[in-house]
Amino acid sequence: MEMIPATNQLPAAPVASPKSAVIRVEDAHKYYELGETRVHALRGVSIEIQQGEFVAIMGASGSGKSTFMNILGCLDRLSSGRYFLEATDVAGHDKKALALIRNQKIGFVFQGFNLLARTTALENTELPTLYSRLDKTQRKKRATDALAMVGLAERAHHFPSQMSGGQQQRVAIARALVNRPSILLADEPTGNLDSRTSVEIMEIFQDLNDKGLTIVLVTHEHDISQFAKRVLVFRDGKIRKDDLIVSRPRASEVIKTLPTLED
Repeated sequence: MEMIPATNQLPAAPVASPKSAVIRVEDAHKYYELGETRVHALRGVSIEIQQGEFVAIMGASGSGKSTFMNILGCLDRLSSGRYFLEATDVAGHDKKALALIRNQKIGFVFQGFNLLARTTALENTELPTLYSRLDKTQRKKRATDALAMVGLAERAHHFPSQMSGGQQQRVAIARALVNRPSILLADEPTGNLDSRTSVEIMEIFQDLNDKGLTIVLVTHEHDISQFAKRVLVFRDGKIRKDDLIVSRPRASEVIKTLPTLED
């Protein structure tokens, strides 16, 4: 797949204003004090991600990509620099305010699914709505609609132990969507899945992105990153590459070329 530097794409286009960026990070630094040693995890990262982008983040262990994702997800704070989420500087927010932002604006998908074993797919999906102002009927409808979006409407009353890994990850995606977030953050979402199921999950992400959802995904798999529209490569706490993908593959077409796995 051909990639071109993002800065060279459509050079004649006007520069987007800060308010049009869903995510804007300015000169971000993050360091940790380990005794007398300072570990610098991010070193002056600046980036904008616009509404409707699909960004894959790659990099070796210790490159800064996980720290960056934690910052985007309001799970950690910058040591210096600024982070604007939908044009709001979240740096000064307290823990309670950050938790509210995470619940209302950000959907999370993790490698390990993180489903409650004794809770049905519908109940797992409904969990984030318990902290909203929705009533019971509205919460159930939101969860039912989210499961339908990932093709699991008929599995709503199944428990995780009754579902495959791919189906469990679909439930996790539905749970991330239930509060209708502005951004979906996915951390190695295909890491525990076989090749075919991984592409099926990427098909869901592409479909969601086609509908306007902004997605930021961390992956160590080059083949998975190619389903995104843009790839950031971290090394030593900095963004070393920022490429737009042209003629990216459609997951729905790639699936047709893969063997069907036996149950």
